[in-house]
Amino acid sequence: MLSVRRLVPFFLLLVTPLGCRMQNADVTLDLREGWAIQSSAKVDQGGEALSAPGFETAGWHRATVPTTVVGALVEDETFPDPHFAMNMREIPGTDYEIGSNFSNVEMSEDSPFRVPWWYRTEFTLPTDASGRTVWLRFGGINFKANVWLNGQRIAAADEIAGAWRTHEFDITGVARVDEPNALAVEVFAPGTGDLALTFVDWNPMPPDKVMGLYRPVTVATSGPLALRHPQVVSKLSTPELDRAELTVKVFARNATPRPATGTLEGAIGDITFSSEISLGAGEEREVVLTPAEVPELVVEHPRLWWPFQYGEPNLHDLQLVLKVDGVVSDRSESRFGIREFTADIDENGHLVYQINGKNILVRGAGWTSEMMLRYSTERMEQELRYVKDMGLNTVRLEGKLEWEEFFDIADREGLMIMPGWCCCHIWERWDEWGEEDLPIAVAQLHDQILRLRGRASVFTWLNGSDNPPPAEVEKAYLATLDRLSFPNPVVSSATEKVAEYSGPSGVKMRGPYEWVPPIYWYTDEERGGPHGFATEIGPGPAPPPVESLRLFIPEDKLWPVNEVWNFHAGGGAFKTLDVFNAAMSARYGAPENLEEYALKAQVAAYESHRAMFESFRERKYTATGVIQWMLNNAWPGMIWHLYDYYLRPGGSYFGAKKANEPLHVQYAYDDRSVVVVSSSLQSFWGMKATARVYDLNGVERYSRSDTLDVGPDETFKLSSLPEPEGSTSTYFVVLTLDDSAGGTISRNVYWLSTTPEVMAWDKSRWYYTPVKQYTDMTGLNELSPAEVKVTARFTTVEDDGEARVTLENASDGMAFFIHLSVRKGEDSEEVLPVLWEDNDVTLAPGETLELGATYTMKDAGSAPLAVRIEGWNVARMTVQ
Repeated sequence: MLSVRRLVPFFLLLVTPLGCRMQNADVTLDLREGWAIQSSAKVDQGGEALSAPGFETAGWHRATVPTTVVGALVEDETFPDPHFAMNMREIPGTDYEIGSNFSNVEMSEDSPFRVPWWYRTEFTLPTDASGRTVWLRFGGINFKANVWLNGQRIAAADEIAGAWRTHEFDITGVARVDEPNALAVEVFAPGTGDLALTFVDWNPMPPDKVMGLYRPVTVATSGPLALRHPQVVSKLSTPELDRAELTVKVFARNATPRPATGTLEGAIGDITFSSEISLGAGEEREVVLTPAEVPELVVEHPRLWWPFQYGEPNLHDLQLVLKVDGVVSDRSESRFGIREFTADIDENGHLVYQINGKNILVRGAGWTSEMMLRYSTERMEQELRYVKDMGLNTVRLEGKLEWEEFFDIADREGLMIMPGWCCCHIWERWDEWGEEDLPIAVAQLHDQILRLRGRASVFTWLNGSDNPPPAEVEKAYLATLDRLSFPNPVVSSATEKVAEYSGPSGVKMRGPYEWVPPIYWYTDEERGGPHGFATEIGPGPAPPPVESLRLFIPEDKLWPVNEVWNFHAGGGAFKTLDVFNAAMSARYGAPENLEEYALKAQVAAYESHRAMFESFRERKYTATGVIQWMLNNAWPGMIWHLYDYYLRPGGSYFGAKKANEPLHVQYAYDDRSVVVVSSSLQSFWGMKATARVYDLNGVERYSRSDTLDVGPDETFKLSSLPEPEGSTSTYFVVLTLDDSAGGTISRNVYWLSTTPEVMAWDKSRWYYTPVKQYTDMTGLNELSPAEVKVTARFTTVEDDGEARVTLENASDGMAFFIHLSVRKGEDSEEVLPVLWEDNDVTLAPGETLELGATYTMKDAGSAPLAVRIEGWNVARMTVQ
């Protein structure tokens, strides 16, 4: 059994008993605070003067790093918050069409970001750095930079080019110990032909094109030999999974101008090993230890890393020490998972992924970074917690390759990460590349794969998005991936276009990106329906709940829908909410005010997002993957998200959460059948599925139950429900799935109509299929007010809080779409983020439901908490 030990005991046991000498302790400085930035147009001096200790920066803008230029200027209130209203227009240089792909447009001549900007800070190395090698590291610079330290230029812009490069410089001969060091970085924004970042049409790109030091800057020390980029590659015995062969890899770097030798010692739990290494002057080389050389790297009955809902994401510690003449020169600590991802293209031409030899239906959503590339570990924790809460197992990163904390969380939580390059930019306009572009692209791939190759969560890489690269480029990419031992499947692009070199991808990108009704997902056979692997797809808009709308739309622009709303929509075909609004009005009745609009928008978003995920689950593994476009927004937006910018879950969130329950009962819109699906590798015996049909008046019109056993990762289709007889034209289907002890495992409620929805297939466009005849849900507007009794209790355990809420429908009719929220006092704001067991629920007459919500007390504050409920036909009430 492979066990995990704490890091401190490892070094005490491995280093101290061997009697090795310790030089000064290694130093790591995070150069976060104390920066100043200024436009080069306002600075007369060059880098030599600016990087002299004591240079006066009066009149410069104070900043913390990481930050883009616009991010820093918003933070110090030079510019207004671009998230609110149309404030973006007040930032100089924002003279382009909002929602357009600004990365493809040149900055205006008078843009303040057309010229370079200087970043400057000072730091002091402590005495412990004396006699050590000193390294300066940049996690990410967009796009080019000249770097100066203590009056010397240590790197030029032709060396530092590429937003996804990481940079490390040996500054031993320049940096000073126990006295100030001055660092000055001249940053250049990307041009239209630079391989940089782009937000496409997801949201506006700030006018600086996110130029700046957007990732951490650190200074660290080591001995003469350094360790970088550790990796453990697993080879499993399948299908038994009772044996794993581990290969340990790490890069060793010699910082001296002469050959050097050292001893690499390592441990993985109870396994210890060592190897002698020799490096030439200035050489960097990968050290590889295989089971053939170290038999202990063969592990019996390993604790495997499994994705969410499949098992536990077990992680193990790899600890490495590199010694020179018995003295510790460097050490490395990392975590890895014992797991193996593979993929095949099946007989239908569909890509199917396997984890540890088991097929897995990829269910995820597309991630974006914040608009000014601001991030925090806490925010990442919250958002990835939402991903798991919705039952998703995957996050796709299209050209938004987040920093280390993101992958730390994903590794720990069992989430799968699908990274790759972005579309709609010079990244995919290969015919416009100059001779310098391929080396820059390969260098960026090299640096990112070194970061990602050892991550348990990273299960694939996409070399393109909307197009596969041409043969020359793809060969260069694949050679880089192979040279760096990337252990996971590689796909040419996120589209089904056949790659010139590698051939079919097995995936598709056929839309929709705009609203379509539930029946679309069950009847489409040619486009985005549940067949194959859909890499980006979704029912489009999801206007936020009314409380969020009030946070970024001025009071005088809240109603009716207007240009400010559209300013926060998308670009191209997605500049307005017209398709969504027309469908919502036709199906549910035109809203007369803001509150009614926001409520009906949540209902429509719940219904459409639930149907998409459920259709793919029902038809696995004809359907092999579904990536909702998108997960989150880079700013407060109206479209493409499962929760809004303020982390307020709405209809799309709870619809997705409902659809992705591990063991789930659902309704099929095409044949009216009841379906039970499982995404667990366990079996469930003696389950009971029950379907009840109610009319608008709450009268039960039909009921039946079926007993079934559900096998691992199984889909079980039960009989179809009959057409309702004697019912109102709008009616409800209430489904429950109970375990053998009578406990309810899954509960799911549908609102349906006797009027069928008819698609206009012949008028389909690349981004959606219009509707020829809408279904009629307007009967919901005739629901009688429902009386719902509410009790709530609150508990606190250390830093975490929980609310338990019991709802009872005390009326004779249906209580439709009840939304619950935890409040910071009776009439105060909502506690966010929050995890509800269920929400936006519907209760039949006499039905009782208990729901829980968890949150942190830091987010809840000190006021007495309350729970608010409100629904379609349920009056708002608050319970303390």
